[in-house]
Amino acid sequence: MEFPQQQKSAGDAKITYPPGVKEITDKISNDEVVRRLKMVVKTYMDMDQDSEEEKQQYLALALHLASEFFLRNPNKDVRLLVACCLADIFRIYAPEAPYTSHDKLKDIFLFITRQLKGLEDTKSPQFNRYFYLLENLAWVKSYNICFELEDCNEIFIQLFKTLFSVINHNQKVQMHMLDLMSSIIMEGDGVTQELLDTILINLIPAHKNLNKQAYDLAKTLLKRTVQTIETCIANFFNQVLVMGKSSVSDLSEHVFDLIQELFSIDPLLLVSVMPQLEFKLKSNDGEERLAVVRLLAKLFGVKDSELATQNRPLWQCFLGRFNDIHVPVRLECVKFASHCLMNHPDLAKDLTEFLKVRSHDPEEAIRHDVIVTIINAGKKDLNLVNDQLLGFVRERMLDKRWRVRKEAMMGLAQLYKKYCLHHEAGKESAQKISWIKDKLLHIYYQNSIDDKLLVEKIFAQYMVPHSLETEEKMKCLYYLYACLDTNAVKALNEMWKCQNMLRGLVRELLDLHKLPTVNVDVNGVCVCVENLPDPGKAQDFMKKFNQVLGEDEKLRVQLEQLISPTCSCKQAELCVREITRKLTFPKQPTNPFLEMVKFLLERIAPVHIDSEAISALVKLLNKSIEGTADDDDEGVTPDTAIRAGLELLKVLSFTHPTSFHSSETYESLLQCLKMEDEKVAEAAIQIFRNTGHKIESELPQIRSTLIPILHQKAKRGTPHQAKQAVHCIHAIFHNKEVQLAQIFEPLSRSLNGDVPEQLITPLVSLGHISMLAPDQFASPMKSIVANFIVKDLLMNDRLSGNRNGKLWTSDDEVSPEVLAKVQAIKLLVRWLLGMKNNQSKSANSTLRLLSAMLVSEGDLTEQKKISKSDMSRLRLSAGCAIMKLAQEPCYHDIITPEQFQLCGLVLNDECYQVRQIFAQKLHVALVKLVLPLEYLAVFALCAKDPVKERRAHARQCLLKNISVRREYIKQNPVSQEKLLSLLPEYVVPYMIHLLAHDPDFTKPQDFEQLIAIKECLWFMLEVLMVKNENNSHAFLRKMVESIKQTKDAQAPDDPKANEKLYIVCEVALFVIVNKSTTCHLDCPKDPLLPGKFFTPPDKVTIFPVNTKLITGCSFICMWKFLAAVNKPLTVTGRRPYTKSTPIDTGNISSPNQAATTANKSRLVPMGTARALLEVSV
Repeated sequence: MEFPQQQKSAGDAKITYPPGVKEITDKISNDEVVRRLKMVVKTYMDMDQDSEEEKQQYLALALHLASEFFLRNPNKDVRLLVACCLADIFRIYAPEAPYTSHDKLKDIFLFITRQLKGLEDTKSPQFNRYFYLLENLAWVKSYNICFELEDCNEIFIQLFKTLFSVINHNQKVQMHMLDLMSSIIMEGDGVTQELLDTILINLIPAHKNLNKQAYDLAKTLLKRTVQTIETCIANFFNQVLVMGKSSVSDLSEHVFDLIQELFSIDPLLLVSVMPQLEFKLKSNDGEERLAVVRLLAKLFGVKDSELATQNRPLWQCFLGRFNDIHVPVRLECVKFASHCLMNHPDLAKDLTEFLKVRSHDPEEAIRHDVIVTIINAGKKDLNLVNDQLLGFVRERMLDKRWRVRKEAMMGLAQLYKKYCLHHEAGKESAQKISWIKDKLLHIYYQNSIDDKLLVEKIFAQYMVPHSLETEEKMKCLYYLYACLDTNAVKALNEMWKCQNMLRGLVRELLDLHKLPTVNVDVNGVCVCVENLPDPGKAQDFMKKFNQVLGEDEKLRVQLEQLISPTCSCKQAELCVREITRKLTFPKQPTNPFLEMVKFLLERIAPVHIDSEAISALVKLLNKSIEGTADDDDEGVTPDTAIRAGLELLKVLSFTHPTSFHSSETYESLLQCLKMEDEKVAEAAIQIFRNTGHKIESELPQIRSTLIPILHQKAKRGTPHQAKQAVHCIHAIFHNKEVQLAQIFEPLSRSLNGDVPEQLITPLVSLGHISMLAPDQFASPMKSIVANFIVKDLLMNDRLSGNRNGKLWTSDDEVSPEVLAKVQAIKLLVRWLLGMKNNQSKSANSTLRLLSAMLVSEGDLTEQKKISKSDMSRLRLSAGCAIMKLAQEPCYHDIITPEQFQLCGLVLNDECYQVRQIFAQKLHVALVKLVLPLEYLAVFALCAKDPVKERRAHARQCLLKNISVRREYIKQNPVSQEKLLSLLPEYVVPYMIHLLAHDPDFTKPQDFEQLIAIKECLWFMLEVLMVKNENNSHAFLRKMVESIKQTKDAQAPDDPKANEKLYIVCEVALFVIVNKSTTCHLDCPKDPLLPGKFFTPPDKVTIFPVNTKLITGCSFICMWKFLAAVNKPLTVTGRRPYTKSTPIDTGNISSPNQAATTANKSRLVPMGTARALLEVSV
């Protein structure tokens, strides 16, 4: 703009004032100046641009008002009025200003800008005049005149700073400010960095929090001027981010905060900036990558952000940071995922794979946050997390770190409660996560006590909340139990069993305090400690708790009431609260002792089950039977609900028997006994057996109804019903001898081998009666065994079996005759277990009979009428029968080594199912410490099993058994004689003897057979040698060397038998020496060897190994053997069995086919079976 040459200055021309206004000079008072200026303001306000005469008339006045007298006047009212006049002058004389000097214009606009500060006080009497000034300037765009000034930027910066500092809530003020500033930005040649800083500084969090109105003004201004200012913003970020010129602006250190704010204002402001962030994501500086990741996490995660779809390269680059080497970067990415899943479900697919990798991150904190991310999204809306993401959380329930496991379990529990228990998102969502209940309970199988305690807590608070009313709580439990899978049901049953056991221990501890002199029950305290977290500290706390119990009688009373069988759930809560209150110390902020006591109380308090709860469960069961329950709505069929309900009551009858004692409950159970469902009736009988001890004395009506039903079940029910009926009669009736005789006599007279399907139940009942009442029925049973069981049933094959060639068939396909024979074998065992003596030598005969059955592969008569599958059943029964008899000391002593070997070789049976079932029964008996130690050696034969899963299962069984025995020895000091039957290392002599008599080990010089022996030895030794506890490796070496100083007691004069024994010893030594560096240490303990298997040692002579083993094999073959010792135990797919003729493994189609001909060489020729049988009979 060109300013016209002014003809006259204010000093040259006479100043014309509006009518009524006298001359304004410095000679008059301020009040008079203000009065006269107000009239001048009024005059200029009334003038418009078309008043040419007036414009010329008052030109000198306009020039005069810009003099130093007015611009620097100390009176603010004067300055305000002058500013208003000047603003009107610019309006009137537009587009030409009456001022030609650039310096004067600068002074004028800086003067006007200073006056705008008056807008800050909206309550000021002069506010309207200040507003008029702003409105005039904005409407006329007066500041655009400054574009021609060289230092206009100074004016604009001052203006913007002033406006941002005085902004208030007045909407009109904000509107005019925006108009004024936007016109400067949009109509100028560009925005300088300094001016841009005056806008952006209001977006920085610190300034934003101090002046929210300034932030809103800057935000709106940027939105309005986005097209113009975007280039300037891009230039700023380019210099700072790419070129690294942090000196260009004082805001350089706030670039990431600014980017976030600008993105939230309008993403178009950062169109050119986003590619620069991709560059920074690849920076070599970890902290810089972290800052960029934090920024982008906010930009991508904010609701309604379309950055991920609009800028895919940046999104993919950002996802790559999930795998960043810098831990904080990965952690930040994982935290971002939570917001992203909640705000952008469409990106879940992109995130899933990266979260999967991070769920296995080596850093605990990252794995933890992956779980938190998924669970938080799921709690907001289950549809936000797919099955894969929930699967990651499920996997982390088995994490090696407790913090991660806890978060995963608690998170899934919260989802279950929200969507399955409260049904907040409908049935479809509940079905989606129905697996949670099972997986949570499966964790109870873990060894860690922390896991078990957390499962119990989750069950009590999330799965079946104890805070619910009894009816609602039991309905929840009833249908939960019906929907659980088999393993979850077992876990829940085990949980109740453990809690009940712990209640028993506490009860024993309280009983000690009733004695005159109280001694701490060390074993009881130790077991209690095992059931609490952090056993080290728990032991001290339990001792302290025991001391407190001795000093506080009221506390003992409360605890006795808590563990009383009659304690209700409500009483339990009151007792826990009262005990906790007594042990609370107000001045102690953290009380570890109290926390430990709380753990104990939570485990023993009956918060779910009492008499009222059992009554509610029974009512639910009755509704299911009547068909009036909500079974279908809960996702189960009525039959499933009834069966599961009875099973639930059966389990609770073990742990809470007193709660069942009511006429109403027993009436309902009697109705169940009359139902056709076999399982339902069986469970009902077992409930009576567990809970009915007071029926005879207190409920005679129930007794009179129950007795005939039990008699009927014992005579004509299913085998399981018959067993439970006999035990029920024995448990709850005083005249049980009379009752059992009424069952025994008719059944014993009605035995008929020609109708085997009618034999099974009578045989079960007779067997259990003879076991429960041996004094009364042992003698009558002897004639039944001799005349019917052996001669008529076991020695006769009346029908020909199915010739389908299968080694195993389902229970439904087994012939009734074979089922009867199986029950006959069990009857023999029960009869002997009842007598518990061998005075009549019946046990010897029975053992010979069972051995003959194993030798003949199950075909005792050798008539070849029995099918292969039936023979498998009989072999399994015979092996299990010997193992059962071995649990009784009087029978264990008469089992010969040959019979023991025959029993053990069942573990290498050609039928997969026989091996599987026998191994499971063997493990259960061993882990209960009811089976002698030598039977643990049988597991060494599992190394030859062709199925990998069976070998893995056997190894787990070994680990468990060895752990149980070591723990028992630690907690129970035992004598040296007792140690021989408990110390796991003493299994080695039995194993060596068993392997020396392995029928597959026929040629001591055969390399393949030696390798098989080595594998069996290492299968056991690997588990025993995991730790070198108490110099056990040297003890093992010394034990094997001691065996070489003995002879085989089974055949002391047989050179070949002894040679095989010594060869197995040599192989064992090779294994021990090659796998241990400490086995050569001195061992002061002398191992004891079982006299049944080994002759007394000759300390002078070490029987040499036949040198043919070494000289007969080539030197290379010997080196091969030594090398094989150091190789892994088993090679997948290798056939472990030795056979006389090779078999093409490529034709193996099943585990049974793989072992069909495996054991032919291990059995005595069938011609000898008859001789053994004759001796037996």
